[in-house]
Amino acid sequence: MPNYRRNGNQNNYQRRCHIINTFRKLWEQHGLWTRSFIVSTAHNLPDLDLVTKRLLRNPTDFATELRKYYGADKAKQFEKLLADHLKIGAQLVNAAKKGDANAANVARKKWYQNADQIAAFLASINPHWDEKDWQAMLYEHLRLVEEEATLRLTGKYAADIALYDEIEDQALEMADMMANGIIKQFRM
Repeated sequence: MPNYRRNGNQNNYQRRCHIINTFRKLWEQHGLWTRSFIVSTAHNLPDLDLVTKRLLRNPTDFATELRKYYGADKAKQFEKLLADHLKIGAQLVNAAKKGDANAANVARKKWYQNADQIAAFLASINPHWDEKDWQAMLYEHLRLVEEEATLRLTGKYAADIALYDEIEDQALEMADMMANGIIKQFRM
């Protein structure tokens, strides 16, 4: 490892590492607890309320980090958008579980509209976050999560488990895009 003390970049290096690791952790948790929600919902597990509470903590954890860079108002806006994302996703999973195609279609439409709102919001607060890039990433995320839920609900467990690797990789891509945007914007 280079001697960052010698060239005066240690603080920036440590801050960059912290930002990258923090957003990777947050996006990984987003994927993990979403998966846990799907599994608990699909199988009527007794931990569903606890899993749901933990999943819904994820937007607050994101807001805590974003507040450091964008202030309380912007962090709160993102927190609400991400919480809505999770609640709409839960509506979609529950509608699919019940076999209610109409309710699932309504939830899916709202879910993609919410993704558009998140992409627009992120692009509005950071010039290094492109709205179309975020929209593409979020749409891919939604597609993967819906596929994950479908596989789980139809008992295709091996495919569901295999898909999670793709979900995890995609979550890390979103994390890196978020972290790199902050690092560039704040010149760290």
